Amino acid sequence: MSTPPRPGMESLTLVLLRRPAAPTAFADDEADRIQQAHLDFLDGKRAAGVMGAAGPFRDHDDQVLRGLCAYRTGVEEARKRAAEDPAVRAGMLEAEVITWWFRAGEVRLA
Repeated sequence: MSTPPRPGMESLTLVLLRRPAAPTAFADDEADRIQQAHLDFLDGKRAAGVMGAAGPFRDHDDQVLRGLCAYRTGVEEARKRAAEDPAVRAGMLEAEVITWWFRAGEVRLA
């Protein structure tokens, strides 16, 4: 994990899910299957305690940006886990992994 920018801060590892510039095309039934596998994957990470929250973005102009996952791991582990996501493996999504710092106690995840 990176070093806090200042004392009294804590972090989460965020995975920004984006639509690739040239996403793989799928028939509707295959896209539905991959989407369900993606949702099941996220549920599994929540159940394992390594993810605190995940969900799609709405009401924004940039349709490339699709969703966000907040991991309770370091960057490298989150990068590895994001690469295992069925939607990422299938080429429907790309994952960008970053560390987000905030004042201790400001953010609480289930």
